[in-house]
Amino acid sequence: MIAIGSDHGGFELKEAIKKHLEEKGIEYKDFGTYSPESVDYAVIAAKTARSITSGECERGILCCGTGIGISMAANKVKGIRAACCSDYFSAKYTRLHNDANILCMGGRVVGAGLALELVDVFLETEFEGGRHQRRIDQITAIENGEL
Repeated sequence: MIAIGSDHGGFELKEAIKKHLEEKGIEYKDFGTYSPESVDYAVIAAKTARSITSGECERGILCCGTGIGISMAANKVKGIRAACCSDYFSAKYTRLHNDANILCMGGRVVGAGLALELVDVFLETEFEGGRHQRRIDQITAIENGEL
């Protein structure tokens, strides 16, 4: 199951992504917002991120105006590696090398066509592991105050 959420700035993009996931038969859970009215992205980011760390959802997709604020908020949840991406290479390699578990995008930055390509590569790409696992372990050590 994919967790998905947005603030008002990413609402339209989130709705396009939901339709795309439905067409591909991918289950998702929408953590809001449910309209284009103004909301605070941190609340949505926290709910979405915690659904991943709890095991309820496998990965997530978050959208705000730029993708930056919502990624910063999501990354405050221990165990989250949220990456703000606006190009195919970054979306692919954040999975391959960083084992990112949330893709963040900006509804005012990325058009729907590109966003759907980024969603596909993010969801289809598996973590390479190997030497990259050491780096993920170091990120975890930072979260735990050990590094």
